[in-house]
Amino acid sequence: FCKQNFFSSVDSSTESAEAACDILSQLVNCSLKTLGLISTARPSFMEVPKSHFISALTVVFVNSKSLSSLKIDDTPVDDPSLKVLVANNSDTLKLLKMSSCPHVSPAGILCVADQCHGLRELALNYHLLSDELLLALSSEKHVHLEHLRIDVVSENPGQHFHTIKKSSWDAMVRHSPKFNLVMYFFLYEDEFGPFFNEEIPVTHLYFGRSVSKEVLGRVGLHCPRLVELVVCANGLRPLDEELIRIAKHCTQLSAIGLGECEVSCSAFVEFVKMCGRRLSQLSIMEEVLIPDHKYSLDEIHWEVSKHLGRVWFPDMMPTW
Repeated sequence: FCKQNFFSSVDSSTESAEAACDILSQLVNCSLKTLGLISTARPSFMEVPKSHFISALTVVFVNSKSLSSLKIDDTPVDDPSLKVLVANNSDTLKLLKMSSCPHVSPAGILCVADQCHGLRELALNYHLLSDELLLALSSEKHVHLEHLRIDVVSENPGQHFHTIKKSSWDAMVRHSPKFNLVMYFFLYEDEFGPFFNEEIPVTHLYFGRSVSKEVLGRVGLHCPRLVELVVCANGLRPLDEELIRIAKHCTQLSAIGLGECEVSCSAFVEFVKMCGRRLSQLSIMEEVLIPDHKYSLDEIHWEVSKHLGRVWFPDMMPTW
């Protein structure tokens, strides 16, 4: 049979992943344009013998010749198989989403960026990001990148993370001034040392674990292109100064969400006033807001609504 699109979502069983590999091995006469391999639960593909998986994937890479979209998360794909991908699909590949693939090195990703000049969207783990990769994506031969997603994930407390040079980010912005840089952080608080010390062109920033006041203060100073900010938790130290700094320096911010944090009502009103009606999304739990001498919780929604130009209420925790 012949298809242009192939998606396989498998559960945690090895049998399910092996069955998906068997199907891939049969796609000899297919010219696939889209391939997606997703595990709904680990370990699945990672439990399949690496040689079996790579053999099946190579069949697709060699025979497709026109692959434009590749999404492979939690798989044993490796650098040699990516070279096969590039050798056969360098002129057509536009999207590559590859997270949690431990057998791929920065050199493997760099090979893709060096040869696939039409690549417009790229998603990968931070350990695969390098100055060389950003410079390759910024070369004259490369099209303008539209979307770069980076997952910064800590597997163990105290894990070391490398630093990306400001000059490499600057090259990306010069080459692709409208690209979206989306970063998801799942770090422990003591692991943020290498981040936000210099200007970074992040547009969408998500903190999935608790993040300190100090780090959020650096975000306010060094993320001028920020459009969306989501903070899962901060602890019990009010973020008044940090929010005001973000409103002052992040002049494109239009969406913000705060979870387990604390902000005084006065500082929150000032933040909204500074951002104004460009705040199209404002998701704040009622528990985040701390009443003070100027505003109570009953009064704040009127003041915020006035500056937003629409009716606004803080989010409520469900009672069930």
